[in-house]
Amino acid sequence: MRSVPVCIVGGGPVGMNLALNLAALGVRSILVNTDPESLQQPRGSTQNARTLEHYRRLGLASQIRKLGLPPDQPTDVTYSTRTNGWELARIKMPSESAKMRRVQAASVTDQVPEPILRCNQMYVERFVLDHLKTVANVELRFGWRCVEWVEQADGVTVDIEDTVSGTVERISCLYLVGCDGGQSFVRRKLDIHYSGEGGAKNMAYLSGMMVSTHLYSPAFFKLFSDKLGWQQWTVNASIRSNMVILNGKDELILLTQLPNPDQKPDDNLIAQRFVAAVGQSIDFKILAHWTWTPGRALVADSYGRGRVVLAGDSVHLFTPTGGFGMNTGVDDAANLGWKLAALVQGWGGPNLLASYEAERRPIGIRNTSMAKSFSRNVGSLPVPPEIEEDSPHGAAAREATGQILQTFTEEFASIGIQLGARYNNSAIIISDGTAPPPDDPFKYVPSACPGGRAPHAWLRDRTSLFDHFGSGFTLLLLPGRHDEGDAFMAAAAEHKIPLKRYSVDLPEMRDLYGAGIALIRPDQHVAWRGDRGPEHAGTTLRTVVGY
Repeated sequence: MRSVPVCIVGGGPVGMNLALNLAALGVRSILVNTDPESLQQPRGSTQNARTLEHYRRLGLASQIRKLGLPPDQPTDVTYSTRTNGWELARIKMPSESAKMRRVQAASVTDQVPEPILRCNQMYVERFVLDHLKTVANVELRFGWRCVEWVEQADGVTVDIEDTVSGTVERISCLYLVGCDGGQSFVRRKLDIHYSGEGGAKNMAYLSGMMVSTHLYSPAFFKLFSDKLGWQQWTVNASIRSNMVILNGKDELILLTQLPNPDQKPDDNLIAQRFVAAVGQSIDFKILAHWTWTPGRALVADSYGRGRVVLAGDSVHLFTPTGGFGMNTGVDDAANLGWKLAALVQGWGGPNLLASYEAERRPIGIRNTSMAKSFSRNVGSLPVPPEIEEDSPHGAAAREATGQILQTFTEEFASIGIQLGARYNNSAIIISDGTAPPPDDPFKYVPSACPGGRAPHAWLRDRTSLFDHFGSGFTLLLLPGRHDEGDAFMAAAAEHKIPLKRYSVDLPEMRDLYGAGIALIRPDQHVAWRGDRGPEHAGTTLRTVVGY
């Protein structure tokens, strides 16, 4: 029987990120995925700022930024009566090249070292899977499925089956993680259920049953190259749709609503919808369809039991507005990865794994609720019947609708959702008695108040502060405290906790962190801060690793 510390079921972006996080701390895992390759079906097209920070920590962000849209293509969101019709509103957003120029010119305390990236999930998954094939601590079992697992006192026995040959192999692991999606076999065997809203039932747009269609149409890009951004919405009295640009030259996704929930998508129906949205007949080819349920805001009642835990869609299901779903799952993996590594390597305490659910479940509820709110805004938009008239009444209708649409900007930004996750009440966070900034989905206030993301800074050599954090914990020493830290380093060595000491001489950092010393977790959240080292450094370290 094979033995491996962690078995991950589900090789989507969350499972792959979990494997990468474990490997970064030297922990082996086996990644089991039913499909033989990464799923080449267009899905979410947003890699948010926090997700890119995680990829930067893993050494992959710069390569991922080369994927997807052409670097000089604006990522605007446009709303038009039809693609060839009147433009109602345009939410302007920069191209990848423009974002990188802003990063290069950013101030010392700028908080976005990795701006949001509009790149479809399928491109990133393919790249990450290719990278994983080179990572020694990850064994890939794509084309295998988990058919059974049994937990014992000291581990989990997992049976996996080759989907082609039917060969069954038994694996012994210390921990099993279900990253296997909304129909998770691992979650169902645990008898854990979702709570929340299961989907919008009325027939407004983004309710009922939606269909996404992968299209190939060089003609679309040739005809409308001067209008294109990243998303192209069609808004009129007869059709509502959204087209998401994939590669900027010949591929896009069309999102439309089926006439009734029981109807299946067919090529004729979708072809009619596409032509109606564009406003004229053009050449195109339908590559694939898939249906999905909008309006969902579901979070699992528990994130696991015993040695079996869950992450990603296995514990939260989103409506896609806002682009929060996959990104919330990647943040789950960053939180869970170091905790599993600590337990496998013996430096994590008995309370550590429970902190995963305590920290991440409230974030799942927060993020699904925000996505649901955005969905309601889009779906309830009133569309005047005269909006396509070439008349004063039509012009007035377009003006009024455009003013409403222009207020939808935060659906495509929400920096507070991206960077503002906090774990204030966690048992492994040591409060210093200060109040954290308010949780605002549209605003991020940097604060080293324990529990939040470590504030960012650009150093004198224009490297990111984050680039100097260790793969384990980091003891950050700020101006005036560079001679501190010996007690922490000695305690870390005694308890075999990976800890890197790093000193920063920027005066701006003292105000940014509000203290002289900060202890940063492997997921870049502040675990403790103080103006001097604590009286018992060992007690502090053991608390933040779950003792």
